[in-house]
Amino acid sequence: MHLKNILIVVEDIEISKKFYKELFGLEVVADFGENVVLTEGLALQQRKLWETFIDKKVIRGGNDAELYFEENHIDAFLERLDNSTFDIEYLNRCKEHDWGQRVIRLYDPDRHVIEVGEEMEYVARRFLKQGMTAEQTAKKTQLPLSKVEALIENV
Repeated sequence: MHLKNILIVVEDIEISKKFYKELFGLEVVADFGENVVLTEGLALQQRKLWETFIDKKVIRGGNDAELYFEENHIDAFLERLDNSTFDIEYLNRCKEHDWGQRVIRLYDPDRHVIEVGEEMEYVARRFLKQGMTAEQTAKKTQLPLSKVEALIENV
């Protein structure tokens, strides 16, 4: 068995396609009208059709799951969000976790939680460039020391 896609239910499929294309660079792989498959394994389903499939009403905005993206140029991504035509609602605009990863959390147009964070290898390289030792970097990032040592060649 293989997981093929993650499906999220949306109110307006055209707005959602535009949102994920403009801000996240996803492209349409297959468009069946009320069901659209995007790159990276994300599928969008129109709410009214989904409700006929499950014979239940959809409840929006549960804050109980998120779509996770990685982006190493967080400041440029924030600028893209600021310059977009969408009214972005943030859970946190930019936050640095204890392990050094910078993340942004926001809602999509249907109030699905999206997190955009730096790749941990990128975070480790940043610390190494700032003069931290491999041991300090491993401790801070919680990455295995062997992984951090392998990154030193690419700093």
